[in-house]
Amino acid sequence: MNPTSTLFTNLDDYIALRRVSGLALSPDGSRLVVAVAALDEKRTAYVNSLWEVDPTGDRPAHRLTWGSKSESAPAFRPDGSLLFTSARPDPETAATDDTPAALWVLPAGFGEARPLATRPGGIGAVSVARDTGTVVLASPTLPAAKTSQEDADRRKARKDHKVTAVLHDSYPVRYWDTDLGPERDRLFVGVPDDDAPLDLRDLTGHVGAAIGGEGSDWDVSGDGASVVVSWQQAEAEGSARRILMLIQLKDGARRVLLDDPGFDYVSPVFSPDASKIAVTLESRSTPDSPSDLRLCVLDLGSGEVQDVAPDWDRWPASAPVWTPDGDALLVTADDRGRCPVWRIHLESRTAVRLTGDDAAYTDLQLSRDGGALYALRASISAPPAPVRLDPTAADQQPMRLLSPVADPMVPGSVTELITTAADGAQVRGWLVLPTGTSAQNPADLLLWVHGGPLGSWNSWSWRWNPWLAVAQGYAVLLPDPALSTGYGLAAIKRSWGRWGAESYTDTMALTDVAVARDDIDADRTAAMGGSYGGYLVNWIAGHTDRFRAIVSHAGLWALDQFGPTTDAAYYWRREMTAEMAEQFSPHLFVDQIRTPMLVIHGDRDYRVPIGEALRLWAELAERGTSPDGVLPHRFLMFPDENHWVLKPQHAKIWYETVFAFLAHTVRKEPWQTPDLLC
Repeated sequence: MNPTSTLFTNLDDYIALRRVSGLALSPDGSRLVVAVAALDEKRTAYVNSLWEVDPTGDRPAHRLTWGSKSESAPAFRPDGSLLFTSARPDPETAATDDTPAALWVLPAGFGEARPLATRPGGIGAVSVARDTGTVVLASPTLPAAKTSQEDADRRKARKDHKVTAVLHDSYPVRYWDTDLGPERDRLFVGVPDDDAPLDLRDLTGHVGAAIGGEGSDWDVSGDGASVVVSWQQAEAEGSARRILMLIQLKDGARRVLLDDPGFDYVSPVFSPDASKIAVTLESRSTPDSPSDLRLCVLDLGSGEVQDVAPDWDRWPASAPVWTPDGDALLVTADDRGRCPVWRIHLESRTAVRLTGDDAAYTDLQLSRDGGALYALRASISAPPAPVRLDPTAADQQPMRLLSPVADPMVPGSVTELITTAADGAQVRGWLVLPTGTSAQNPADLLLWVHGGPLGSWNSWSWRWNPWLAVAQGYAVLLPDPALSTGYGLAAIKRSWGRWGAESYTDTMALTDVAVARDDIDADRTAAMGGSYGGYLVNWIAGHTDRFRAIVSHAGLWALDQFGPTTDAAYYWRREMTAEMAEQFSPHLFVDQIRTPMLVIHGDRDYRVPIGEALRLWAELAERGTSPDGVLPHRFLMFPDENHWVLKPQHAKIWYETVFAFLAHTVRKEPWQTPDLLC
């Protein structure tokens, strides 16, 4: 890569970078498939294509699909043919802009992709039985529809009459950026019949909110006899929990495997012989105690549930992968600013870290013989790329495969910072420094607080990319304060129900370590964060004036208002008591704000509703002193964006506005409004 590349100084070049995601391994282990997202011709959206990667690392990757619409969710059938979902037009039918995603199949040898199954509401997640090729998939369907044709007719009637109204009889009514209903996910099953289209059979019928949403996932047994589902069960007081449900594919008979009001059961995976199920148990949080995630195995014969690694103080971050002999599980988990791969030995009940680098791993794929493990590897310095690992060796370095996308050359370096908090707890984070930073040429500091709050800075982010700020000459501090994952349950308990306490002081302590360096300009600093990170910088704004600027994206402002208006109020009620809201709500300290703030929010953000930003902005304006009403603050609002702001041109506007605000406040440059906002 040319070291003079403009990839991080020119936002048009940056948003045009291609992005790798997903990973699927063929049954014979000879083919790996990934999705690659690239800008469309208008540069206003990303379109996925599927690429094949050589598992040996010898041959360059080559493109498999060329559809005009995104192709995603690759999954192999036992015969080596490749399934994927796409809204690309069927060659034999007329396509429209709102054509729903269908299930397509690409033959193992030569041949063109063809549609395999369609549904009026489209097709979502897909699972394939390892041995039989039986397909189980989700499809949103209107509640009263008994057949596919009836579903299509009802949809057409709503469209023709321009009806978008939804009548609800349960909570919640929206989720993240989606208005729920009237359609709801159902599971459908299809048994392969040579080259014939799949005849999809409704496996569950209308089951309300049981399927779909965060945490709803399922796995098909290798013999195609049953599917295990993380099933959402309604509770009193507008709450819900995840139980573990077994469904027979032959007749749809359902049996509850695990149901305890104190737990949610997620990420279930059948063992190779279908006698056991690996599942993550998430205990219910209370105002005084955080939830805990434990990886367990359920024996279907005895009904016994066993914690597979009781002394392992880490949370599984992915669905586990069984070894072929059923003796071990492979899983990823955050660990001190990394997310390595772990091997959990079921007999000894111990966890061994397999990867020894400063990276985060996802999309684990194990060969049928158990001899090779594939994954996507990313880090603070490198975006996701396919690698090969030894599934048994501890603290290894990965073998890089020939990715469809080359790593961009980043304009700086990453170093680790560690300090000790007042209570003796160790706090760490990453400091990303521009090339050429020195005592003679110190960098301005930009503190970025991660969201969650249960999260960690340990991987590449396309939306919150520190290298864009580094290219502007800022050093970027990425702290993991109390409540961050990867440090054990005690690190979360330290600030549980006390969001503005230890999380705040940890962040300030690590900032002190950064500004004490002679290559950092301690007088030119700013802080920003999104979601919970937005909450914490809102809190910072009311508790210190040490920063020259605050950027708050989708941040919580008034906890008493946020709790009842977010998309899943029942979850926050477990932790966010009236006492917590009274003590740790940033809005109570608005009169102490002296720092210019850039407030950013999407109107379709249902997790942190737009009312948080509107109230923050109104209360800042109420304290404005300029006769003409012009504030030292700015408010960037996206009417059609969600919690993250994902559209390429909007992401570009986001960064342009942030950097203009920082240049004006931190570097005292004249205010320059981005062109498309004038």
